[in-house]
Amino acid sequence: MKVHGHPMSTCTRKVLTTLAEKGREAQFVLVDLSKGQQKSPEYVAKHPFGVIPYLEDDGFSMYESRAIIRYLDAKLPGPKLTPSDAPSFGRMEQWMSIEQSYFTSSAMAIVMELMFKAMRGGGAPDMDKVNKGRDGSARALDVADRALMSQAYLAGDTFSLADICWMPYLQYLSATPHGTLITERPHVKSWWQRISTRPSWKKVNG
Repeated sequence: MKVHGHPMSTCTRKVLTTLAEKGREAQFVLVDLSKGQQKSPEYVAKHPFGVIPYLEDDGFSMYESRAIIRYLDAKLPGPKLTPSDAPSFGRMEQWMSIEQSYFTSSAMAIVMELMFKAMRGGGAPDMDKVNKGRDGSARALDVADRALMSQAYLAGDTFSLADICWMPYLQYLSATPHGTLITERPHVKSWWQRISTRPSWKKVNG
């Protein structure tokens, strides 16, 4: 099994965290984003959209991180990260959709302007984008905070793929001045402390 990606990539981290939770190692193939390797003809032949990650598994290949982690959980032995009861399964899928549709673009707008833009020498941050990102993130985290008031994890009482999907974006957001969006919401704060101290995440984020 091979994972083609980059260790700083949020989507790659979802896949690596899922593998760690399952107690499985895969060969890691670095895709050098600084050199544009993800846009090379060789890579685009594997991933037609030219982004990361990409999975190879004994002659089978696929891309899209959320699809990959579902595949890994279904195939690999180890702790199940997909709930078996219908209500919890539905909640997991709901929170994976919320992350993708409402949280990630807002949180990463903050991260891109306040972290990556400076790292790349891109000049002053666009505060309109930051403020819009803050508003969107706050709305999604308010909804999460209410849900986490009565349950330990997004799908219910057990850790699932839904939590994994949120982790990379929460990590980057927490490293900005707007990490207070996490800490000022008590149930989100407590949940983040639980999931960010898991051995799998420490391994991937370390």
